[in-house]
Amino acid sequence: MQKLGAQLNLIVTSAEATLRQVSEEESGRPALPGGWSRKQVLGHLIDSASNNHQRFVRASLADSLDFPAYEQTACVRVQAVDRADWAVLVDLWTRYNRYLAHVITHLPEAKLGVPCRIGADDPVPLEFLATDYVRHLLHHLEQIGAAQAS
Repeated sequence: MQKLGAQLNLIVTSAEATLRQVSEEESGRPALPGGWSRKQVLGHLIDSASNNHQRFVRASLADSLDFPAYEQTACVRVQAVDRADWAVLVDLWTRYNRYLAHVITHLPEAKLGVPCRIGADDPVPLEFLATDYVRHLLHHLEQIGAAQAS
């Protein structure tokens, strides 16, 4: 998982530079026609970091685990992400993901196969959750122009 942790660190470094160039005003505009703003996307990615942090750690301590589903639209709305300060969102996202890179790097190899169920979905191994976390993050960063298309 060292390679995945290193990849996440590189993604964060690259995206941070781009995100810091976005103005407060621009961050609140829809990033795609009819879609979420950069603030809302980044808020969603902070939620993803938070949810996955718990999944990574708890699964590393168990033989199998069930997690609740994630209601992304409701969570972004309840947190009023669109009214948060852009610089605070960028700082939190950046720092949280640097820490997650550390956590991913140190996931116990013996626990990478732990089956994890999220909501009603079929179980997937912990290793898949970590890999999918980085894939998901890249997908959304590409949507808001903060990552190169893979």
